[in-house]
Amino acid sequence: MTDADIRVLWGIVGEGRCFTGASISGDYAHDELSGMKRMPDALIRVQATDEVSSVMKLAGDRNIPVVVRGAGTGLVGGAVAVEGGIMLETTQMNKILELDPDNLTVTVQPGVLLMELAEYVSQRGFLYPPDPGEKSATIGGNISTNAGGMRAVKYGVTRDYVRGMTVVLPDGGVMELGGKVVKNSSGYSLKDLIIGSEGTLAIVTEAILKLVPLPACTVSLLIPFRTIDDALDAVLEITKSKTIPAAIEYMSRETILFAEDFLGKKFPDTKHPAYLLLTLDGADKERVKQDYEQIGDLCLGMSAEDVFIIESEERRDAVWTMRGAFLEAIKTSTTMLDECDVVVPRNRIADYIKYTHQLSGELGARIPSFGHAGDGNIHIYLCRDGLDESRWERLMAEGFDRLYKKAVEMGGQVSGEHGVGYAKKEFLHKQFGGEYTALMRRIKTAFDPGNILNPGKIII
Repeated sequence: MTDADIRVLWGIVGEGRCFTGASISGDYAHDELSGMKRMPDALIRVQATDEVSSVMKLAGDRNIPVVVRGAGTGLVGGAVAVEGGIMLETTQMNKILELDPDNLTVTVQPGVLLMELAEYVSQRGFLYPPDPGEKSATIGGNISTNAGGMRAVKYGVTRDYVRGMTVVLPDGGVMELGGKVVKNSSGYSLKDLIIGSEGTLAIVTEAILKLVPLPACTVSLLIPFRTIDDALDAVLEITKSKTIPAAIEYMSRETILFAEDFLGKKFPDTKHPAYLLLTLDGADKERVKQDYEQIGDLCLGMSAEDVFIIESEERRDAVWTMRGAFLEAIKTSTTMLDECDVVVPRNRIADYIKYTHQLSGELGARIPSFGHAGDGNIHIYLCRDGLDESRWERLMAEGFDRLYKKAVEMGGQVSGEHGVGYAKKEFLHKQFGGEYTALMRRIKTAFDPGNILNPGKIII
């Protein structure tokens, strides 16, 4: 980039929202977890679609790489400027533009935080169901990775709740995709292609999101089991029953203890090796009661040690807050970590988690895990602890290679919700091979012939 380029950027957003060199904080060189670090040449805090469009016109004309960053909570280097260039930060595009109760939609800018949106619509009698563990992530980031979260069992993932969007293309063009309509069979669904593309195809500057009525009744169950196998066997029976929990989470005692230490709070029970945490919700309190009683009886018949019913909102929030803190808790227990979020068929979860324990013994390393047992998405962490640099590099190379290979052998995929970004693209290529990657590359070229939007991500 040249001084002339910077002067053009000043003209677009003003000097107060354009940063270069030492004025850019080192936090912008990395995301929440990825070991990849690279500073952008310029950081631009955009506030409107027309500003994004103008920046992209400059970038397109000058062939300058552009990466979009929200809250920086990603885990795979997806928002790292691996080729320098311009970083567009969207956190100041944080307005909730419209709530439409007739169409059950809310229109937002991409910098709105998930927790802010959840609170806003809840106060007005609605629920935005996608519920990733990281509540401080932006909606734009959730759309970028097609985030799932804990309520995916019943409600689905982010893609199921994006009705329409405004996007800026790599040449600065602005396009409206989808809308408030409930269904659409009008040609290729470009909207759905952009969701989950991790900022490599277009930049989302507004989104129309689907809402559902806020459930009248919500109850959580905490169920301890004697063994991991018993807990995960129960997941299969629950999913085969006529009940539909909003969330089914698997937790080990080890991970719960990490969270207790991290938060300085006590979990309701920590005496057992494995736990399921479930939420059931609905409009009919009696039906919800029937469902949780059925699940409780089912689990007690499958070696559950107890069933704790958590009805009060305060206690429920406390338990789920601890669940949401698992990643941060594991991070504080080690010197460094990296993770994979593979997804496998639900009937292979127990086998996969047992494999991670086997691998831990073979590699002589700590590999804690937890995850969304109801949809087969497990988060596994390689912990560095006291390993020196060379042994840590070998652990990551062999550990990830074997973890991803086993997931594919079991009919799974390399990422359930965190995306591929920079860190995991090698494993995506290993799973699907050259033809699949070549097709993705042709799609990328159709949108972005100059390869300026988030280059170096997803595709090898």
